[in-house]
Order: sequence, then structure tokens, then C-alpha cells
Amino acid sequence: MRARLVRTPSLGLLLTACLVAGCGSSGSSSSGELAPNGSLNDGGAPAPAAAAPSGIPEKQLLKTVLKRYRDYQTAYMKAYETSNAGDLPAVAMDPLLSEVTRDVEATKAKGEIWRFTNTLNPRVYARARDSTKFYVIDCVRTLAAYRFSAKTGKRIDGGPGTAYVYRATVQYDSGAWKVAATVRDKPC
Repeated sequence: MRARLVRTPSLGLLLTACLVAGCGSSGSSSSGELAPNGSLNDGGAPAPAAAAPSGIPEKQLLKTVLKRYRDYQTAYMKAYETSNAGDLPAVAMDPLLSEVTRDVEATKAKGEIWRFTNTLNPRVYARARDSTKFYVIDCVRTLAAYRFSAKTGKRIDGGPGTAYVYRATVQYDSGAWKVAATVRDKPC
């Protein structure tokens, strides 16, 4: 099953902002080096991918993939804060793009906005043989998440968050790295 950042029913407002590996601060000193110890079944048939950039040193490629993952997380958070998914196409692709866009529109239709703060510590844990897909793991720690009325600005509910392991597929598509899928795993 594909997952996106969703409100945790037990807290009534945890928006999980994606992806997977050692919980920590967003200012990680991790190099994101590839150290595979598992695999990701991101479901469904593989999407056609453009050839990955060649001639780029692996260390630089890993930094780029992790930066694009963080860019997705920033755009995701902004989409829920503004009820506008307009920045997502630059950092996400289908099927994830459609899922998140639909959820942002449904939240807007309810007259709500979400504000949350996450810390990230992503790591690349695997990649496809052709280097067109990288798999990222992150412990996404939601420090706090609140739901507000878009009309009045009044807080409806919210509170402290939780932490979950997320796995993400970052795929090279049309000349850019984009997040294609996320899956929420166990608490971290």
C-alpha cells in the first residue's frame, strides 16, 4: 500500500510528512552514503524513467537525491499550510503527486488548514541497478501538528506528534529527481 503523510487517528491531526531512517534533527551531518540492507517494494508496475544522469560522482548524486527529498518535504508542508499544491509538481510525480493533491483539495474543501513541524534525518539505503531510482529511509518526527479553520484562523485541534519510519522512492523523471512514492512503516 502506498502511503502519504496522513493524520494519525489517535492524535486526530498528525500529518505525516513522509519518509524514513534514524530519527534526528533536520540538520543531519549524514553523508547519505549508500549502505543497502533491505529493499523497497513500492508496488505497482514501474513507471517509465528517463536515463539517470551519467558522469556525476556518486557522492554528489546522493546529495542531490537527499536534497530533492527534503525539497519535497518542504513543498508538502507548504501545500497543507496554504491549501495549494502548486509547488508539488516540481518535486513529486504520480502516483504520489495525485494522492497528495487530492488530499490537499479535500482538506481545503473542509475549510481547514494544517500546520506541522517535522524533523528529518534521511538516508539513501538502496538504488535501482540503472540508478534511475533511489530509496530513502527517514524517521519523520512530527514535533507538533495543528488543524486550523481557514475561515476564522482558530485552532480546531492538534498537539504533539509522533515519529514514524518512512520509505520513499526518489525517481529521475524528465531531467529532475522527484519523489514518486512514500510508505509509512513502524514507529521510530
